[in-house]
Amino acid sequence: MDAKTMQERRRTAMQVLSHASHADIAARLEGLGLPDHQDLRAAENGLVMLRGRVGGDGAPFNLGEATVSRAAVRLGSGEVGFGYVLGRDGGKARLIALCDAMIQSQAHAQGVLTQVVAPLQSQLQESRQRQAEEAAATRVDFYTMVRGEG
Repeated sequence: MDAKTMQERRRTAMQVLSHASHADIAARLEGLGLPDHQDLRAAENGLVMLRGRVGGDGAPFNLGEATVSRAAVRLGSGEVGFGYVLGRDGGKARLIALCDAMIQSQAHAQGVLTQVVAPLQSQLQESRQRQAEEAAATRVDFYTMVRGEG
């Protein structure tokens, strides 16, 4: 598999896994046979600076800080995975790192993509669709009537 395809596969998986809950990821991984792995970087919490721009293209400014958790995992076969999540859920960051490493492995990629990422992706899409429908139900159309004065 070429590098661009692998990068896109990993990017898609990280988008899905970052929005899934810790419990959902753990439950789906439980059904897979997890390979031998070790923590390269134990889950740890830290802060990142959030930057913003006025109007989207103005001068950048520091908006504030956000808490993040990160972890790194290496499989016995050598693949290294990384996981970053907003918040203080180090366990979730570790599970995401494990999934990232497994996606890079020929032996485990298909299992993770079909049994973990794909179901979570459809669950996320259903949730977003439901939220969009709920928001659409409360939509109000405003209009202005022009008076006929001369």
